[in-house]
Amino acid sequence: MAGIEDIKNAAEKAAGKAKEGFGNATDNDRLKAEGQTDQGKASAKQGVTDVKDAAHGVADSFKNDK
Repeated sequence: MAGIEDIKNAAEKAAGKAKEGFGNATDNDRLKAEGQTDQGKASAKQGVTDVKDAAHGVADSFKNDK
């Protein structure tokens, strides 16, 4: 399932990047800030996904040791 979450997070980050770029192009500070916020949220979600993947890896290694 992490693969799907990775794709969702990357899409959200790309959308935030686009929103920030559009805010820059139109000199719209609010839109620029929203884009930056969206990117930050996506990065945080990706961090959680990475931690979950690592935890599953550790749990699997303990299962394989038995």
